[in-house]
Amino acid sequence: MSNAYVIDKNMGHKMDVPDGVMPTHNADGQAVVPLTEEQKYLFDARGWLLIPGALSEDEVEEMRAFALRLHSDPESLPEHERSFVAGPLEKLTDHPVVVGFLNEFLAFPHLSSPDCYGFRMESSGLRAPSSEEGQQGAFGPHNGHGLFRFAVDSHHYQCVPGKAFSGLTRVVWELNPVKYRKGGTLLATGSHKSVYASPPSIQDPQSPLWDTYECPAGSVLFFTEALTHSTCPWTNTDNQRVGIFNLYNSVGSRWSPWNPPEKLVEQMPPMRQTLFRGTYIANNVPGYQYHGQNMGDRQLAG
Repeated sequence: MSNAYVIDKNMGHKMDVPDGVMPTHNADGQAVVPLTEEQKYLFDARGWLLIPGALSEDEVEEMRAFALRLHSDPESLPEHERSFVAGPLEKLTDHPVVVGFLNEFLAFPHLSSPDCYGFRMESSGLRAPSSEEGQQGAFGPHNGHGLFRFAVDSHHYQCVPGKAFSGLTRVVWELNPVKYRKGGTLLATGSHKSVYASPPSIQDPQSPLWDTYECPAGSVLFFTEALTHSTCPWTNTDNQRVGIFNLYNSVGSRWSPWNPPEKLVEQMPPMRQTLFRGTYIANNVPGYQYHGQNMGDRQLAG
């Protein structure tokens, strides 16, 4: 951030961010995993990034079992745990790889501290086997052209040399293997910055406009919601899709009325609770007041 000319809320002066502002550990005390320079470049250029094998086999097995139990037999769980941010899935909300990515592409330093995330969690859901016969997933392309969209609904992508901001960011945890062109998510690479309207061929899931991926269970996919993307029919006969779809937004913007159960949030570590704090800017960093000046002007409250 300090190397790019980003205008602060201070009459056009450059935002300078000192060390020690962004969190370096998550709520479980695990060190955040920063993006490499190549990963930053790839996400900015393509609008999506896949990190294979971010979870261990034991983690995947436990998380998949909980997700499918919640999907098929929610009454077997306490009411406040009937959420895809409950149980072992809670650790996905601020996994070290997720925090590292969002620190770069979504967090705002004035709304961050070593104990507070500079972004918020917007929703969580599941792509899993349907109770009805048929394929998982339905082709339906949407979004795109985020560089020139108004920011009112967060489906936008902003960038200047040295810094980019993904206003609404999707994080997909694939808890079963994904085979190439046999399911998963379709991604129109670069469409988050496109200046021409999508051609009619975008309506063909076999069009070369679409990219996709393959990955082992436990992989994580990041993409900006400003990118044209779509689900597609799952034709992998070896396993069904079990994907946790988490969504993140800026602290001052909201897309949906979703909230996890209050009792569930109350049981989370204080730092993880900051993912679900109110959607506003002023004085919304626990222990600090936001003055909208340089970082040095941010003072302890009370």
